[in-house]
Amino acid sequence: MTDSPATRPSLLLRIRRPDDDAAWSEFVEIYAPLIHGFCRRRGLQEADAANLTQEVFGSVLRNAERFEYDPSKGRFRGWLLTVTRNRVNDHFSRLKRDIRGSGDTGVRAVLEQHPDPSEADDEQWDEDYRQRVFHWVAEKIRGEFQEATWQAFWQTAVDGQAAVQVAEQLEMSVGAVYIAKSRVLSRLKVRVQEVDNDDGWLDG
Repeated sequence: MTDSPATRPSLLLRIRRPDDDAAWSEFVEIYAPLIHGFCRRRGLQEADAANLTQEVFGSVLRNAERFEYDPSKGRFRGWLLTVTRNRVNDHFSRLKRDIRGSGDTGVRAVLEQHPDPSEADDEQWDEDYRQRVFHWVAEKIRGEFQEATWQAFWQTAVDGQAAVQVAEQLEMSVGAVYIAKSRVLSRLKVRVQEVDNDDGWLDG
């Protein structure tokens, strides 16, 4: 049985222990696509984005034991965005140094076209994060429900279909559709809270 919120520490608290393999596995599953996607939008090639993602996780690992809860400091994912942005800046700075004086106008043109990571859209980062957490949690909890219950939730809450239409498709009553949606949403919120409880968690 999955631990309740009262007994299951938040993910950011759990990764303070480097031997908590389950926590680190969850952390990587959630944040790796977020970091990798940021790098790719900033113009990094696939291999470079993958390597930089690993560098960011190295920074998290080195600092995890120092994470402290202080609501006045903001959010962990803001800190993570700063780390990622700095790594991207460093990457392009190295490239610029490598081509300086080489006369390779083609490579130089690519570098000049790449957007400045310091101007990254923080709202996009937050939106990508929310979408990633939602889909990750949804994948984890889907097996806890009967397929009809899950489809009633997904088709109404995610796909935006009318409850009457979904009830007809699934051969359920409209009331049963609403109950199914409520059950899944309640469970979803609990699991999201476990991984998204990052307000105030920053490198101390």
